[in-house]
This record gives sequence, C-alpha cells and structure tokens, in this order.
Amino acid sequence: MKRYGEFTAVDDVSLRVRAGDFFGFLGPNGAGKTTTINAVVGLARLNAGSIRVFGYDNVTQWREARRFIGLAPQEYNFDRYLSIRDILIYQAGYFGIRAREVRERADMLLERFGLASKAKLDYLKLSGGQKRRLTLARALINMPKLLILDEPTAGVDVELRLELWELLQQLNREGMTIFLTTHYLEEAEMLCRDVGIIRAGKLVAQEPMHELLERKGKGLQEVFLELTRSGPAELV
Repeated sequence: MKRYGEFTAVDDVSLRVRAGDFFGFLGPNGAGKTTTINAVVGLARLNAGSIRVFGYDNVTQWREARRFIGLAPQEYNFDRYLSIRDILIYQAGYFGIRAREVRERADMLLERFGLASKAKLDYLKLSGGQKRRLTLARALINMPKLLILDEPTAGVDVELRLELWELLQQLNREGMTIFLTTHYLEEAEMLCRDVGIIRAGKLVAQEPMHELLERKGKGLQEVFLELTRSGPAELV
C-alpha cells in the first residue's frame, strides 16, 4: 500500500511475475502503474506490504534487489552535459561496475541499439527514436535480470512503436524478464504472455493474455466499413 497524505495511490496490490515472463501491467492514466513500479525500484517507500525481487526484499536487502533491476522511465531524464556514451558509463557507476568493463559494455550497447555513430553527441541531438533506444541501453548497462518499462511507447509514432516492440521481444527471447506498464491493450496483446490490470489503485485482474482476450472477446461487436465510389463511407 502506498499513500500520499489522505490519498491512497496503490491499495493492496498483490501480484507475482515469473522469471523470463513478459508481463503487462495495464491501466488508465492515474491508475497507480507508475507508483507501483516506483515502489519496486525503491523510489517510493510503501506504507504497508513488501516487495521481493528474485527472492530479495527490496527494503532490507535493497543492494541485492536493485542490482537485478533496469528501469526505463517514460520521461527522458538524461544529463544534458554528458555524451550519450558517458550517460551509460555514469549510470554504471551506481552499480560499482569496474571502469574497463563499463566502457566495453557501453560500446556494446551503443552498437546493439544503433547509436555507436552518435556516441560523442549529447542526447538533445538525437531523434525521438534514438532517445528511446538510449533509454533502453541505459536500463541494461548493469545487465539486469528484470527490465521495467514505464509506458515506453506513449506518444510515439507507429514506426517507432513497431521498432521498440521488436527490440523488446528480442530481449525477452534472450531470457530477460520484462515488466511493461501500458494503457494500450493492443500493445499488451502483441508483447505480453501475462497481464495484470489496475484501476484506481486496486488490482482488478491478473491472468494469461490469451484468457483475457477470450473472455473479453465474447462481448466485442464487429464494425464493418463499406466504401463506395460515389458516396461517403458508411458504417454498417
């Protein structure tokens, strides 16, 4: 449970994400998705309850728990005075990774995400798609077992969304556990094997994606668009 004064942002949310899963955490804006992941990574302290990351309590064993986590936030929060290569190296410092290993890992990630040619630039000179890829690269610099993404495709165009989906699917195939917050059902349908749905701070569902689609699909209505040469389009 997490409260801000008299307001309860997250109320009795209990869920389990299996290692290697691609888990979707769905809900409208303001439902409590970001507060939940902030609690997981230690940016928000719970008023009640506990969180374990690969068996480690994220409060009493925070060092062990947090080294397993990579966080890709929705907003860009890069240091504008660092090159994008130095952004990765600086992030690695939080995890005590040795200098030589950090440089090699940073160069590998920049190459993988198509940013090697931009290594000496500051992030303001990157396109929107390149900034999103840099966010992912930074989240992976400590070689986490769990990648948390907070609405990574909110406000992006279709081409970039498909590009990010492909990158995330590849990471999951390589064994990465991914926890994705989104309010796009089609995104969860494309990527996730299991989903949890939060509304007004409460978990209202947790089930495999295919079961959710089968259950919800029974109530869907079909809409057909009929196009004619001479007249306007008509819904039938």
